[in-house]
Amino acid sequence: MTGHGPKLTHRPVPLAIIGGGAAGLFAAAAAARLRIGCLVFERKARIGSKMLMTANGRCNFTKDISPERMLADIGEPVASFVESALKRCPPSMIAAGFKARGLRIKRRADGCLFPASEKAADVVHVFGDLLRDSEIPLLSNCPVTGIQPMKNGFIVATRGFTVWAGKVLVATGGVSFPKTGCVGDGQKFAAALGHRIVPHRAGLAGCETRDRNVLSRVGARYTQNVAASVVREGKTLFRATGEVEFEPWGVTGAAVYNCTRWAARHLEGGRGRWTLELELDGERLSVRDFAVRPVKEAIVTMGGVSLDDIDPETMESRIVPGLYFAGEVMDIDGPTGGYNISLAFATANLAVESMKGG
Repeated sequence: MTGHGPKLTHRPVPLAIIGGGAAGLFAAAAAARLRIGCLVFERKARIGSKMLMTANGRCNFTKDISPERMLADIGEPVASFVESALKRCPPSMIAAGFKARGLRIKRRADGCLFPASEKAADVVHVFGDLLRDSEIPLLSNCPVTGIQPMKNGFIVATRGFTVWAGKVLVATGGVSFPKTGCVGDGQKFAAALGHRIVPHRAGLAGCETRDRNVLSRVGARYTQNVAASVVREGKTLFRATGEVEFEPWGVTGAAVYNCTRWAARHLEGGRGRWTLELELDGERLSVRDFAVRPVKEAIVTMGGVSLDDIDPETMESRIVPGLYFAGEVMDIDGPTGGYNISLAFATANLAVESMKGG
């Protein structure tokens, strides 16, 4: 634990959840269902800050596909790690849970699920109402400063007080969009307790370029008959379909995001190491001289707590018993389109259900 915390000034809790984002909030919902007393720490003034940004403020909260299809789309090495979590909490269960809490759902042709209002705030409100109805304490504007394992639990320290908790779930997210509270503190706690940390890099991100053929299309958006491919030495290694949009700095959109993710996982993609090939309504455009946008701007962070240090059947640390992880704090990621928030929900659910079993 960093520093020397003050004396215990909050009542003991069976479970401390660090992070009030997608994973932490779903964990609180699971704890309420299983009657596990918990407390949620959130460093920002409100919960769900990053969820409010998801899908341009519309919150694509899962995808209406089977867990097997989702795992295939996610790919290795992540799929093997999250298989138990996703099969225990598949997209159908996620959707049913929101429906049961009164959320009206809209299904897009590709299976992506949104609130019918297309307002992310409606998804966050579901969690806010659940915390209130379940009388789960939420400590907002309350960043955790350290976690200290004890004989039968943990001391969780903040700037003003400490809490004894029987178990701890770290659900602090990655390091992209730090203004939402994703600043990497969970990874720092994990490292301090002996866990290996995989270096962070951009997952789903746009490509920055000065290519004239790209910059001449600024403002153009392609939504049909569009594909993007990762090409190396003349060979197509990966292909994705989806939107492509041209910005003053380069090219973005779902098809591009999924290419940069694949390359970062499999090629350690970087400037000039592979070619982004775009198919735009019958026209082909090759972008060779580019750089992937920085990690702080990525939709998803790659890297985090090493999966080798976490039990995939429980989400419990292999290093510190009673310490659990969920969501993007770990080195997990998926394509754009509801996959990553589904992973946050599913890993959080598995972690809390495992606590009950233990």
